[in-house]
Amino acid sequence: MKKDLENKIIQNYERDEGMMILVFAQWCVNHGLDPQEIYLKAYPTQEKNPLLSQMIELTVPKEEAGDIPDQTLLNVLSLFGNEDLAFVVSGIIEQRKD
Repeated sequence: MKKDLENKIIQNYERDEGMMILVFAQWCVNHGLDPQEIYLKAYPTQEKNPLLSQMIELTVPKEEAGDIPDQTLLNVLSLFGNEDLAFVVSGIIEQRKD
């Protein structure tokens, strides 16, 4: 019983993490940015992230996508503890405002 609950929690987290990465990837596409490149700036020592590659395939062209507010993306990244990625994204947002 306990093992089933643990597996369910892990599955939910992985699904939610996938959604977080999809939001990030779509935000990048909406702003003409390469999600892989931005991710590598935040995590330069990591290999290619297979989940990121998978989620990039699920993005749609900017014209078909809904707007993802900057603050929404930052909140989602923080929720999952992606502070390094949130920091890089914040820098991009600040550059865009100048």
